[in-house]
Amino acid sequence: MNGHTITMLGTGLIGDFYTNTLQSQRGRDQVRVVYSRSAERGEAFRKRWGIQESTSELSAAINHPDTDVVVVGLPNFLHEEVVGLVANAGKSVLCTKPLGRTAEEALRMLEVVEGAGVFAGYLEDLCYTPKTLKAIASVRGGAIGDVTWVRSREAHPGPHSAWFWDGRLTGGGAIIDLGCHCIEIIRNFVGKGNRPVDVLCHTDTLVHPIADEDNAVALIRFESGAIGQFEVSWTFRGGMDLRDEVAGTHGTVWLNHFLRTGFEMFTAGGGGGYVAEKAESTAGWLFPVGDEVSELGYVDMFNDMFHAIDEGRAPQETFYDGYVVNAIMDAAYRSAASHAWAPVDLEWRGGTTPRMTTVPETFEGQVVIKRETLPDGRHKLILKDPTSGDFTDRIVTG
Repeated sequence: MNGHTITMLGTGLIGDFYTNTLQSQRGRDQVRVVYSRSAERGEAFRKRWGIQESTSELSAAINHPDTDVVVVGLPNFLHEEVVGLVANAGKSVLCTKPLGRTAEEALRMLEVVEGAGVFAGYLEDLCYTPKTLKAIASVRGGAIGDVTWVRSREAHPGPHSAWFWDGRLTGGGAIIDLGCHCIEIIRNFVGKGNRPVDVLCHTDTLVHPIADEDNAVALIRFESGAIGQFEVSWTFRGGMDLRDEVAGTHGTVWLNHFLRTGFEMFTAGGGGGYVAEKAESTAGWLFPVGDEVSELGYVDMFNDMFHAIDEGRAPQETFYDGYVVNAIMDAAYRSAASHAWAPVDLEWRGGTTPRMTTVPETFEGQVVIKRETLPDGRHKLILKDPTSGDFTDRIVTG
């Protein structure tokens, strides 16, 4: 099967990660042309990655006759315009997170690609980390029963580029930058057909002299009764903290993606050089990442996207998913402003999910609340009388 020829829009950090993955990992899909608003940055990027052509003309990059896929790695405020241009060009479009600055913006982008009939993929890399993919498969296979609670945390010292800090360009602060990752991770674990109902969120600006939040915590209530919790921060010191926890009626999953991956190193500072994304030091105890583009999900993400194009199917992460994430973030901002639960307003396509229920075990007419094994091997039951509502302990033989 022939590969795809790609136009890369953007030469920032995300453009480097994307191009590194495409040029060296999957192999048959190659970046043919790169666009940068700065001709100098574009040329430097072209040389760094061995790309044939760079341009500072957006239309020329999108409509390049040799490319069939356009990757949007540009700042948030450019996404809607650029996706419209790609859709009009009739090419497949892969857009970085967040899809839009608001749900309204994201919905227009979804409608324009659907109207044009072009393939559209949402580049949410952290849903494609090898650990996450394996954990999602286990959860969907019933390994931990019904999911009751998912916690996703992303925290680091702050973004790399100036535009990230300007909420007028991005749509917000740490939530719009990091919360989009956490929300979609949560949705993958609770089920994408599980409608997000409402959000309770607190935001604050604790450290940086900016107009938007540099810290936030939120709860998302889903139709099944499951709760999603996300924590985001631009003020965490010590690198990048990426952790997820999933609790179910029959099990638990803990994931640590970056700071505790089994690779720890101490240096007095003689070596220097790059350690890992958002690492703050090259001396002392360091936590390098073996294959960063793989551990952050880029390899599996692009494999899924291009296989989906080839197979004529939807990818794991679609523009609709990006729209739902934007709607949840909108609710988070409304909640933070009102100091109350805020409903998630969106055009829902996911059907209905029944509230999780359990059929309680009984013992001699009593409802079993809990079973446990004592240190001496005996078995203990916590029982409830269904008539009186009283709770009792009972030691049983088996």
